[in-house]
Amino acid sequence: MEEKTLLNLWNDKRSQIITAQVAPSLVLIAILVVAAFGKFADASDSVKFLAIGVAAATGILAVISQYAAIREAKALLADINQMEKASALAKKVGESSVFLSLTGVAIIGLSLAVFALVLWAVLG
Repeated sequence: MEEKTLLNLWNDKRSQIITAQVAPSLVLIAILVVAAFGKFADASDSVKFLAIGVAAATGILAVISQYAAIREAKALLADINQMEKASALAKKVGESSVFLSLTGVAIIGLSLAVFALVLWAVLG
């Protein structure tokens, strides 16, 4: 593949990781607003469990999407690193494997921490 094509694919993978965060962020905003107004205190258990389930489902699906993009981006980096006459930009992108790994660890760690906070906010 040509360098320009590989760099466009790299940008696409980065965008996929970011875009996968939109739905869970909106769900978390809704839960935050409801919790801030104390509405979970009077809510039935079924409503609380539904809120937790929706947060979990959107979060899990986002993590799966982000991990798929990370896995594909790592393969893409291997292709970029095999190019014979890479530009400075392509070489810099090729060095991004450590950052991809760090992103994967951060996604898991932050997801677990945020889910624990959701449980705390909803169940009180």
